[in-house]
This record gives sequence, C-alpha cells and structure tokens, in this order.
Amino acid sequence: MAADSDPESEVFEITDFTTASEWERFVSRVEEVLNDWKLIGNSTGNVPVKKGEYTSGTWGEKSKDINFADFKFLITHYFLKQEAEKDNEKVKQEEDAFPLAMQDLLCMKNDFPPRAHCLVRWYGIREFVVISPGANCEAIISESKCNLLHSSISISLANSGCQVPIFVQVQQKWRRMYTGECQGPSVRTDFEMVHLRKVPSQYNHLSGLLDIFKAKIGYSLSPPPPVNIAIRFTYILQDWQQHSWPQQPPDFDTLLGGEVGGVELGKLPFGACEEPISELHLATTWPHMSEGIVVDNDVYSDLDPLQAPHWSVRVRTAENPQCLLGDLLTEFFKLCCRKESIEEIMGRKLTEDEGKENSDISSALSKLTEPSAAVPIPKLSVSNMMHSARKHIRRHRRVDESPLNTDILNSVLLYLFPDAAMEKSSDNSKNKMPQSNSELDKNSDYSAPSDSLTYRLALCVCLVNYNHGGLRAVAHLWQEFVLELRYRWENSFLIHGLAGGAPDLRCCLLHQKLQMLNCCIERKRARDESRKTQDGKEKERRVSGGGTQNSSPAPDTSNASASAKELSVGKSWDSWSDSEDEFFECLSDQGEAEAPQAEGEKDGSKSKPEGRLHPHNNMTLLNSSELLYVPITQEPAPMTEDLLEEQSEVLAKLGTSAEGTHLRARMQSACLLSDMESFKAANPGCVLEDFVRWYSPRDYVEEEVVDEKGNKVLKGELSARMKIPGNMWVEAWETARVTPARRQKRLFDDTKEAEKVLHYLAVQKPADLTHHLLPCILHAAILKLKEEELIEDIPSVKKTIQQATSQASKLLHPHSYDYKKLEDFINQLIVIETVITQARSLKSKFAFSEDEKGEDAGELEKFVSSLLEEPEVVVIGAGQGPAGSIIHRLFVNAQRVGRSPDMQFKISLKVPDFPPPAGREILLRSCVPRPAPYSKALPQRLFCVLMREEFRLAGAFSSDTSFF
Repeated sequence: MAADSDPESEVFEITDFTTASEWERFVSRVEEVLNDWKLIGNSTGNVPVKKGEYTSGTWGEKSKDINFADFKFLITHYFLKQEAEKDNEKVKQEEDAFPLAMQDLLCMKNDFPPRAHCLVRWYGIREFVVISPGANCEAIISESKCNLLHSSISISLANSGCQVPIFVQVQQKWRRMYTGECQGPSVRTDFEMVHLRKVPSQYNHLSGLLDIFKAKIGYSLSPPPPVNIAIRFTYILQDWQQHSWPQQPPDFDTLLGGEVGGVELGKLPFGACEEPISELHLATTWPHMSEGIVVDNDVYSDLDPLQAPHWSVRVRTAENPQCLLGDLLTEFFKLCCRKESIEEIMGRKLTEDEGKENSDISSALSKLTEPSAAVPIPKLSVSNMMHSARKHIRRHRRVDESPLNTDILNSVLLYLFPDAAMEKSSDNSKNKMPQSNSELDKNSDYSAPSDSLTYRLALCVCLVNYNHGGLRAVAHLWQEFVLELRYRWENSFLIHGLAGGAPDLRCCLLHQKLQMLNCCIERKRARDESRKTQDGKEKERRVSGGGTQNSSPAPDTSNASASAKELSVGKSWDSWSDSEDEFFECLSDQGEAEAPQAEGEKDGSKSKPEGRLHPHNNMTLLNSSELLYVPITQEPAPMTEDLLEEQSEVLAKLGTSAEGTHLRARMQSACLLSDMESFKAANPGCVLEDFVRWYSPRDYVEEEVVDEKGNKVLKGELSARMKIPGNMWVEAWETARVTPARRQKRLFDDTKEAEKVLHYLAVQKPADLTHHLLPCILHAAILKLKEEELIEDIPSVKKTIQQATSQASKLLHPHSYDYKKLEDFINQLIVIETVITQARSLKSKFAFSEDEKGEDAGELEKFVSSLLEEPEVVVIGAGQGPAGSIIHRLFVNAQRVGRSPDMQFKISLKVPDFPPPAGREILLRSCVPRPAPYSKALPQRLFCVLMREEFRLAGAFSSDTSFF
C-alpha cells in the first residue's frame, strides 16, 4: 500500500494530452521541419532580386517526408540562391516591414519567367514551401480535407513565426491546384486559385478580368488606386510545310543501291528524316501598362501583336526525331547481342544446296589429302579449292537467296580492295605497299587510322547492316572478306590500306591481325624473291662450269648490301601447301653445313664469312686484325596484343623455381641466340667480347692501363653482370652455332602465323566482328559530328563533342566493354546529332537574304544560335527588327497555306497575319487597403491564364490583421 501511495510511481501513469490527436501531431511535425530549415522569424533582410534572375539564377530544393496519421506527405522548400549582402550595404528593416513574399508580389523585374516553378510564375515569389501528397497517395479532393490542411499550415505559421509562404497541393496533380498562406506582423496573404476547363465568355478579355480583380479586393476608394497591367499573348507556329525538307536529297549517281537514305561508300549518313523543330512559340508582351491605356473587351481590342513593345521566342523540339547517324549506330550496336555464327546464318536459306556444297568442300579437302595428285601441287591449295567450291555454289544458288546483292558486294569489295581493279601480278603489286597518311587521333586509341582497311571495313559493315540486309548481309560480306584475304596470302598480294611494319598495339585487335597477315605476306614475298635470285645465280654457276659439289656456297660479300632485305627470312621456306621436298630443303642445307662449321670453329682461318652487312665503326676483332662486321640478322617476330598476353601467361605459369626461371630465360633469348649465330658466321674467330662490343656496348668496360713498357693502352673486359655464374649470354654463346641468318630456323614462322590469323578471322561471329569494329565506327561517328558541327559552329556542341571524344577513349580501351555505358554513350551522340540538325533547321528558316546588311546578318546568326541554348530569346526590335520581320513572314505564310481553297479565291476576305493566340496571360497588380478603407495599403495580385481548354486565376490577396 505504501508503494502505491508513492508519488514517484504515479508519474509513469500520467498521459500527455497536449499532442494527443493526429492533427496536432501533424502541425507539430510541420513546425519542427520549419525550425530545422531555419525558416523561423523575419525574412526581410534578403538581397533585392535582379531583372531576369528567376530564369538565370540557381534554385535550391530541400525535401522531407511527414505523416498525417497513415497518410504520407512530402514537404519541399524551394528557394532562389542569392549572394549574401555585404555588411556596409545592409538596409535597416523596420520591425513591421512586410514579409519578403509580399514584397515580391509587386516586383515587376521577373514577370513571365520562361523557366521556373509554376508558383514562381503565378505569384512572382522567390521562396516558398509546398506540402503535397506522397508518390503513391491519392489526391486530396474533399473540401473538408483541404480546409483541414489549410488550417494546419495557418497554425504552423502562427506558432513558428515563419514568414515564408506555405502551399498545399489539392485536387489531382495534373491540375496544379494550390492553396496557401503567408503571415507577417499584423498582415496575412491568402493564395487562392480557380481552375476551369473553359473560359467564361464574360471573362474572355481584359475588361472582365479587371472586374473580378476589383470586386475581390473591394475596389471602393475614391480616387481608386491604380492597377498595373502586364499582358502576354503567345502564338504558336506549327506549319513548316512551306520550308525545305530537312534531309538533303541524295545523289543518285553515287548512291549505293539507289535507295533514299543511303550514302556512297566511305561516308556516314547524317541528318534528320523529319522536321526536328516541331513548334515555334512567339510571346508578345505589353509590360507595365495602366488601366486606361489599353482597351480589350468583347467588342474591340488594342492588343495587336505587331505593336507589342516586347517580343520573345522559344522553340519546341520534336521528341526523338529519326536521325540517320543515330539509327545507323543503334542498329550496328544491336549486332553485339547476336549469338549466331557465320555458318548458322549463311546456312539458314541454303538447305536446298547443302549436299552440293558439302560435296564440293569435301572433295576439295580429299584432293589435298591424296598421296599423289595428277595436277600440280600449288593448284591444290585451300584457296583454290575454296574458290572453285564457292563458284560452284553460286551457280546452283538462286539469285534471290543471296543475302547481299552481287552488285553491292562487288562495290564494297572494290572499295575495300581498290588494287583489285588492277591486274594482280607480282610486277604490279611489287613495292607498292600502301601507307597510312594520317596518324591516329590522340583521343582515338584502340581504333584504327581513318584511311586504313579496318576503318573502311567498319564503315562498310555498318552501312550494309543498315541498308542492305542486316545480319545475313554482314555475315555474307565477312565471309567474302576472309576469302579475299586468304587469296591474297596464298598468292602473295599485299593487303591495301595497312601501314607497314609490326602491328600497332594502339589499334584495335582486328587491325593488328590484318597487319600481322600483311607482315606474313611481306616475309613470304621477300623469301620468294631471295630464292629466285639464288636459283638464278646457281644456274649461272652451273652454266659457267662452277663447282656443284659444294652444297652451301658462300655468298659474295660484295652483294651484302643487296642482301640486307634478308633480315628476317630463311632460305627457301614456302607455304605449307607447297611440296615436302622444298619444305625440308633448308634443313638439309643446315645438316650439310655442320661439318665445315665445326671445322671452322676449331680453326677460324679456314671458315669463310657469311651474311655480312657492313663493318662496325672500323673496329677489329680482339683476337685478330680482321674488321668486325655487322651481321645480317633476323628481325624479331611481330606480335599482336593477344599473342603478347598469351606469351605473358605462359611465362608467368613457369613459376619462380630455378628450373622455371632458367626455362623462361631460354624462351626469351631465342632472338639473342639467332643474333649470336649470325655474328659468328659473319666474323670467324670472334669471341663473346666481340659480340658484346657490338650488341651491348655498355657491358664491355674499357679503361686506360699502363703496360709493361710504360705506355697507356686501353684494356677492356666484360661487365660484372656478364661475369655472374650461369649468365644466359655466356651459355647462349657456347651453344650458338656458326649459321648465317638465311640458314637459321625462322624466328617468325610466317606460314604458321598467317594460318593462325586466317583461322581467327574465319571463326569470328558477327557479334565478335561488331565488338572489334565498334571503336572504329564510334571514332568515325565522332569525326562526322565534328565535321557537321564546323559547318554550323555551335559552341555548346563543340564542347560536348570534346567531352565525348575523351569519354570514348576510356570506354573503348578495356577488352570487355560495358555495354550499358556504351549504349548511353551512343544515345549521347544521338543527342549531339539532333542538336546539330535542329540548328540547321532553324538556320534554314531564318535564312539571311542577300539584301540584308552585315549587322543584321550577324544579329540573326546570334539569335538563331541562342534559340537552342536559352529557354527564351528576346527578339531585338520586336516586330520591326530583322528577326521579327522573318517571324512575321513565317506566320503570314502559314496563315495563307492554312486557308481552304475556296476561301483563297475570296479576295474581299482578309487573312489575318497571326492566328488566334494559343495562350493569353494577364497580370494585374495593385496596392489596396483591406479589409477596411483605414487598413494598411497591402499588395494585391491576380495572374490570369486563358487558353483553349484552360482558365486559371491565381490570386494573392493581402489583409491587415491588426483589428481583424
């Protein structure tokens, strides 16, 4: 019992009824949010707003979620970011000064802002709070709920002392209906709104709206306070039929396939297929007028758009207009998702001839594997067999079954291989290796030079996919392309459009593969020419009675310079399709030469030098007075990016053990061993020090010493690195034989590497091909955008293209592309193309006439460039300026075209220059005491919107609450 009477134990049983209801909790929560955002107290110390700042300035936004019972609301604070006033510029505010929002109601510097929140446009305020239903909550329609919310914000404003207006969104969201309130010291402004579908006839003009405004504010003073009026009429131009088509007509003489939308090979299409500018909005404004200046009623109106003192224009662009380059890139990118192989695609509609095809190809392979052949071996190559099989297939294939039209295919192949127009003979193609005249763009790594075969192939594949058959046509073209490469390899024809030398690792992998194949062809051609030269000399020696017993005659040293091209070739290694006797000829030479070489190693004077290039800096051998000659060596094997990675993986898998390290060193010293053998053949009697003096001078250290006679002489020795036990150079020197480069085993087996490249290309799927060519086609698209932008000269687009170029190099460098980011990047390029076509369309509509002055032309050019960058552009000179005259003419032409034929013959009927305004906005302002004549004079404002299917009145009416 004592415990029950304890006063402390009863504290926990007390219930706090101060915020018991959900409504009071909601009001309290609103006050907490206002306090958190520091919206409590006076808001009159802000910086005065500048003209046009509502459009050019930056708007801030903060949001929080609040609940009314289980109903969710979103409370949002909108405010214009302004620089704070300096201390010496602060204006002292009176204690009973109007809130900032009430001052903004009468401000005329930002009427009709083209880009702002609807409440900013209707009421001209720079800061406000909006309470709206949550995302998935129903609209507040009932009158009782609306009144409850209005009461809630009124109490919150009174309790918190907040002078920022608060609005509540009611009715359906599409109606944009708000009711709100702003409270200050002894003043209050109520924000009310009317929204109807149709404009009442009695309020369809300025006179009727003035009656509403005066009746609302109690306009009974004498003399009546002046009413300030601002009017804006908006006219919409939608008919562009009198203007030219946005896409230039194609040149049918150079058109590939003769189709509209196609282009000649090597050029990407560009431009819109439809009008990219859908509408032009002309706003004619009469600002700051008094009530008696203008007349506008149901009988007569002074509001002639040509007489408006202020014109401004905005354009409305078409949503996602069809653009040729964008469609081309999109369709090409879709190929990345296709999984079919070339065989699956090409076999879909060839089932009728499938047996014949198989018999042709199988017979080709069977002939290759026969032990003896009745025809010469070179004619049994895979290339010749495949060509004959392909011709046989074509003879039995119906014309309509070919995925790619024959004429188009021939045009494409001739564009890719222009040298095919000439006779393919060794004489014609000799020493005519085409070189690239343009360097890679610094931001287009992992692509290909813009004049290379790979680049042209990307353009052709893209155009064929877009205009001439899609996936099946791409598969057909690729099949023919690979067959052409094999034909060139087996017949030693260089591939046109590839720079000479080793593969360029900056380019895409496909370009590297083509360069590797060209390297193989070059080596094969050089080897064949060398064999022909040697065979000719051998015949001359035999005819002149020269000794034929020597199986490996030493070459004439006088022809060393002429033999410099043998840097990387063996003696007579032909392709794998040649006879076995010729294939092993080199090995037999090496075997026969071993005996004299071994003898020469014991006695250097008996060995004859082979494979000399030229003396090396007049140096002599250390052990004799013979000159030290630079040998003819083999070039290192060229490598593509994937081969380098494969080699790195193999070397890494050897591990860090002693055996693995030794094996890794031997694998990496193949080129070194070849150079040592060539050096020994060119310099009989040489030692390792001689080789180091030529190959790695830094590893041969020379210093001055005094000999026994007291003379200073140079004494040299190997560096400390070379003296390490187990040094690979020493081991390689001991195992190196005396073998010139022409009789060595090839470091670069061009036959093997060429077949690997051809196999790699043959098994590529269309998706793989797209993956390889995507950097090239995106590079080409960016170059096309740059080219088109230079014509239009749009600064914002130029900056965007630079950013896109930098972004492309990052997206395309990895091997595994991020397709989502690439898709977004392509959409970005489409946006750039759209903007350029929009600028081009506007320039055609605001074309400069020949009789215009230079100043007017410059003004028009600036006006057109601003239309796409700014939300609304002021027309200098209004209807009398150069731009205004063109706009007037556009409307006049549209009005005449829009008249019906029977009305055009009625001469007496005058066609108006402008159509009826699509929208009328009328702003009424005054400073009137309310609710009694002796109250304070407070700002009153009514914004009226009159459209074909909308009538809106947004009123802000202030009252003096001192005695009411």
